[in-house]
Amino acid sequence: MNRQELAGFLRGRRERIRPADVGLPAGPRRRTPGLRREEVAQLAFISTEYYTRLEQARAPHPSREVLAQLARALRLSDAERDHLHHLAGTPPAPPPGPSREVRQSIVDLLNRLPDAAAVVVSATYEVIAWNPLAAALLEDFSALPRRDRNLVRRHFLAGSPLYGASDADTFARNAAQHLRAVAARYPADPEVTSLVADLLAGSEEFACLWAAHEVAARPVLCRTFDHPQVGPIAVHCDVLDIKDSDQRVFLYTATPGTPAAEALRLLSVIGTQRMDVPG
Repeated sequence: MNRQELAGFLRGRRERIRPADVGLPAGPRRRTPGLRREEVAQLAFISTEYYTRLEQARAPHPSREVLAQLARALRLSDAERDHLHHLAGTPPAPPPGPSREVRQSIVDLLNRLPDAAAVVVSATYEVIAWNPLAAALLEDFSALPRRDRNLVRRHFLAGSPLYGASDADTFARNAAQHLRAVAARYPADPEVTSLVADLLAGSEEFACLWAAHEVAARPVLCRTFDHPQVGPIAVHCDVLDIKDSDQRVFLYTATPGTPAAEALRLLSVIGTQRMDVPG
């Protein structure tokens, strides 16, 4: 526990919060910037004496519960919350489960890539954001219930390669290795444990891959999708990690001037419409 650094950090975070930010009146006689110590203590449900001792670097080791209450009272970001725990000598607990919230800047990025089919997947391979070209190339995810947007569930339990992909074996191996690491990061998350249990019970292939205990997935640089309307489309596959939310962006692009690029251009025009239905 670094008492001096912890004291300075708490004081700095307290002084940046305006009373109005937490629903308190500013008052005519307020002389200190930000909140008063007693106000932070009240918001954190701890005694003013104990909080004062924390800021004076005289307090005993705070519990995880107290740290969580302080993080909430001081409106700390995820990075600041983790820093608070490290200063207190208590490494932060892992998040309860994979995040499904996609930052607006990432959604905006997807929509600024008209020549790329792009999806965001959670740590468990659930598709949680996509752009129009991805919906045209793969499927209209908005028409699916949440359970059916999980790519590993679809691949292992549907009995056929997902979207007619040419690298089904590689995808299966990478997915099992990735989920091994995810299960270790979120050991108490019921959705993760339920997904793994369903895959083990319903897929002999997954059970064999899971038993290997491998966690180092290999990158996939190229992939061919067998699209029901325009046929095979060979694309480059690039993956961007969003580390802070444990998500990934899958980008599918085609070499300019190739039949695949022309197929993607056609899909960008027709979208998710069926080509075999008369207008």
